[in-house]
Amino acid sequence: MTAHLKIDFVSDVSCPWCAIGLTALESALARVAPDVTAQLHFQPFELNPQMAPEGEDTIEHLTRKYGISAEQARTNAEAIRQRGAAVGFTFGLDKRKRIWNTFDAHRLLHWAELEGEAPQKALKKRLLQAYFTDGENPSDHDVLLRAVADVGLDTARARAILESDEYAEETRQRERMYTEAGIHSVPAVIINDQHLISGGQPVEVFERALRQIAGAAAPQTQTA
Repeated sequence: MTAHLKIDFVSDVSCPWCAIGLTALESALARVAPDVTAQLHFQPFELNPQMAPEGEDTIEHLTRKYGISAEQARTNAEAIRQRGAAVGFTFGLDKRKRIWNTFDAHRLLHWAELEGEAPQKALKKRLLQAYFTDGENPSDHDVLLRAVADVGLDTARARAILESDEYAEETRQRERMYTEAGIHSVPAVIINDQHLISGGQPVEVFERALRQIAGAAAPQTQTA
């Protein structure tokens, strides 16, 4: 008997803990399969919605935003790098020098969801890699179009979206929906529209939660 779960992964492509959390969640889903399956939906959240087009130096941004020293920011980044390595995600600390606006990336992810679960997940993971591993600018349309091409989506369609305001209102509506629901930090992993797991949790935490929630949901969602 298989239990099917719906998972909304609320996150930003410039959130390091989102990269860690997604990688850990995928590992947990692999552990619970085939007893538990899940449909993933990637939902938009901007850590820095007012970020200027030219971006901001990463260290300067972190020290100003969180009131920490540059040394503390570097220490935190190394801790994040190690957490990422532990779950199989590579952070290129020497490459990621700036924080950028991510709204256009979220517009493309909204479009990708309309194309299917697999294309949206592939694009999400490619954008996380572009920023955190390769140090690329996720507001640069060339970077976004390369990511689209890399996962096999239609680059002409993506270019048309980027050159317009298509899906802008839909994306903002979803962002508002989650912030109004009380989501103010990410990743926020919402299972079956009612169970919230916050933060980039270890694989074991996600696995335990998935099994518990699937067990509770099984009478309604079992299939032979």
